[in-house]
Amino acid sequence: MTSAARGSTVPTIATLLAERARSHADKYFGRFPEADFTYAGFDRRVRSLASGIRAYGMGGVVPTLLPNCADAVALWFAANRAGAVWAPLNTGFRGIGLAHAINLTGSRDLIVDRLLVDPLVAAAEHLEHLDRLFVRGLDDEASRTLSRSGRRFTVLPFEAVACADDGASPHSPLSPADPSLLIYTSGTTGASKACELSHRYVLGHSAILARVARMHADDVIFCPYPVFHWDATIGTVGPALHLGATAVITERFSVSRFWEDVCRYGVTVFDFMGATLTFIHNQDPREDDANNPARLGWGVPMPAFQTDFERRFGLRLAEGYGSTELGVIVFYDLDDDRPVPPGSCGRCLPEFRLRILDDDGRPLPPGRVGEIAARPAAADDRHLMMTGYYRMPEANREAFRDGWFHTGDLGRLDRAGNLYFEGRRKDAIRRRGENISAFEIEQVVESHPAVVEAAAYGVPSEFTEEDVALAVVIKDGCELGADEIQEHCRGRMARYMVPDHVRFLDTLPKTPTEKVSKRLLREWHVPTAGSNR
Repeated sequence: MTSAARGSTVPTIATLLAERARSHADKYFGRFPEADFTYAGFDRRVRSLASGIRAYGMGGVVPTLLPNCADAVALWFAANRAGAVWAPLNTGFRGIGLAHAINLTGSRDLIVDRLLVDPLVAAAEHLEHLDRLFVRGLDDEASRTLSRSGRRFTVLPFEAVACADDGASPHSPLSPADPSLLIYTSGTTGASKACELSHRYVLGHSAILARVARMHADDVIFCPYPVFHWDATIGTVGPALHLGATAVITERFSVSRFWEDVCRYGVTVFDFMGATLTFIHNQDPREDDANNPARLGWGVPMPAFQTDFERRFGLRLAEGYGSTELGVIVFYDLDDDRPVPPGSCGRCLPEFRLRILDDDGRPLPPGRVGEIAARPAAADDRHLMMTGYYRMPEANREAFRDGWFHTGDLGRLDRAGNLYFEGRRKDAIRRRGENISAFEIEQVVESHPAVVEAAAYGVPSEFTEEDVALAVVIKDGCELGADEIQEHCRGRMARYMVPDHVRFLDTLPKTPTEKVSKRLLREWHVPTAGSNR
């Protein structure tokens, strides 16, 4: 069967881009830190890079270690066009963790930015397969650094990959189950795992998100988060491609530039994560706060100040629930005029089934907290979730049981089917025989008007099990003591949940995907006075 014949039944992002390049040639597809691209211009860049990938024999998986830039996204399309799989590496990985992520791909090639050569060299002794480097922005300094690595790499400038278009048709997979990309987990609880995401997953979730978030072809969809993350790829570039809309990817999230970027690009839809809305909300109010083109922000978690944020900035916020493994499977119904129950993420989308399970894997009734498990609704459409953790059979056996993906998240359903997220199962703290949700503690602490962000975590206790530790970031100009935090908690949570140790930080340590690194918090822990005993 020829590639063209296969492509008629199994589309890819590369074949869809080629269609959009014909139908939307002069419309902006992607706007990036260094350049803007029309659909036709982006397709030309992709064709050129795909030709180079073929010419240099980069088969299998094509790993990249790049900051947010147009080429980082173009390489996803180019790898798929050439019949390969894209593996964007987390730019925050270091040492053994970085080497593990590269080794997992099995590739002898790596496309790396010159600014990330130093961490690559630092991990060189742990690299198993890597032989050839294509360095973006290769200069004398990067060359000298690589020559001191103690490892003989073949080093070429990245632009060598940009060959003349060889005229080959986009490769199409044999089935929708064939992989398109690998997205790595943050690795906060162990070695990072690579989620293998199929062409069906990518195109399916791009369409689902576009539908539930009520996006349309005139939208400008904005993401300031890394291109190795779901939000920037499937959550932003995907819906733009699906609709023929425009995606905006900036270098990084900046609270001081956020609304400037929104207005500059004419952003109508953006996503949020972690404490980013809190940082935006904490900026001094301005009379023209609502004078911006945005109409919707979607993401997690929904802050307690939702109503004030919506009124102040003249837009709507929507929450959902999902993961890289599953995609977005729960979302607000934006057409439902009834108020969303406080704390709810929304209801399960029709493409999925969701259960709350006890420790023995049995379904729990409404109101009971247990592990969230999910699967596609159609038995023959299992590739609407990840295919599996790449080259990690033991992790797959643990995650996939009885036909369901076990998320490791805790949640509950009400009788109307609304989901309430209750934290991570592995984020529970064991104190005095009680299992405590760190998420519940954080919710209470963050309700204090002087608190920007908080993280609760368990630390070893002299009385066995764990003590409850808390790291807190307070607003500029505010003063707060550990005793005041503990007093705020008393009466708002069970006594055994009140933190034993409280420390104040300027910022919480984060992974590059904006998740709090509780591993680092535990490593930094110093027992403090003010016990709850």
